[in-house]
Amino acid sequence: MPFTAAQLVRGADYSLATYQKKEPIDQINLNHVTLDYLIRNKEVSTFGNGSFKEPIYVDNGSNAQNYFGADAVTYNERDPARWTDFTYYNVHDGFWFDEDRLIAAGIHIADGGDAVPTSAEKESLINLLSQSYRALKNGLQEHLAFEMLRDGSQSTKACPGLAHIIDPTPAVGVVGGIDAATSTYWQNNANTNIVAADVLTEMQTTWDDVRRYGGMLPDFIPAGQAFIDNYREQANLMVNRQVTGGVSKGGISIDPATNNLFFHGIQIVWDPTFEALDTLLGTTTQTKTAYFLNKNAIKLRPLKGEWMRDRKPERLPDRYVHYFARTAKYGLTTNKRNALAVLSIA
Repeated sequence: MPFTAAQLVRGADYSLATYQKKEPIDQINLNHVTLDYLIRNKEVSTFGNGSFKEPIYVDNGSNAQNYFGADAVTYNERDPARWTDFTYYNVHDGFWFDEDRLIAAGIHIADGGDAVPTSAEKESLINLLSQSYRALKNGLQEHLAFEMLRDGSQSTKACPGLAHIIDPTPAVGVVGGIDAATSTYWQNNANTNIVAADVLTEMQTTWDDVRRYGGMLPDFIPAGQAFIDNYREQANLMVNRQVTGGVSKGGISIDPATNNLFFHGIQIVWDPTFEALDTLLGTTTQTKTAYFLNKNAIKLRPLKGEWMRDRKPERLPDRYVHYFARTAKYGLTTNKRNALAVLSIA
């Protein structure tokens, strides 16, 4: 017996909750490290009138003065705060099945009425929808992973990512409604074209720059492979061997490879998305790049009730096709650009 269209929609919900023991082995999807960090630290937010505004402290407006006895003193007005102005953006991904594709999978659709699909039809539907939703999830993650690293110039509808908020030329452009050229407090730290032999020294300089205002130390350092390889080489000049915790029959093992790299106790984490973005753009910039991030200074903000929302649009009257989609509304914001940094080697 066939499915009704309503049962097909309910089957989509069931497929999302069904654990597939025999999923295909993934051959293509990367570990999107930076996106994972942003999602783990996301904060559901409201965007009143399409805008997220956050107060930032920009000026003490000091009127301090020394006086003695009956000396006259003066007073002034204070205007120490400004408001950021970040908008939200939309992303959609979707798939469809025409009825011939469904029939080829052993799934028949009836118009209206009641239908009692067989167990074989149910299994076919679950398998087809589960794999399609898996591809949908992975496709959206890949899109967002790239978008979170770019500057938004690829489309007026794209969310500006790290390259916009943590700009290699921080004194140029408007971020969150504030002109960084005229508001020096609103400039991130940038240390680019670092000579390979100086990477440790320059990282320390940038670390000091980041902690100078407010003491927001980095809690996450994602980087491309070339940056990590260079850091490892410089670190190995200082510590040229690693002793593992394992003991073999012949004694303590020596491992010439360095498994984990740290800077001030923060692990430098390889994000393969950096190299994938270089391939997409035909550049070699991302693989040479690292970021100093702090979860309190940069935030992925999903719009309340609109994060990874599953959609099931109505069928169009002129074609026998069933549609499924997932959408999200979100923004990437910062409240302290000078707590963030971008570094790159020449």
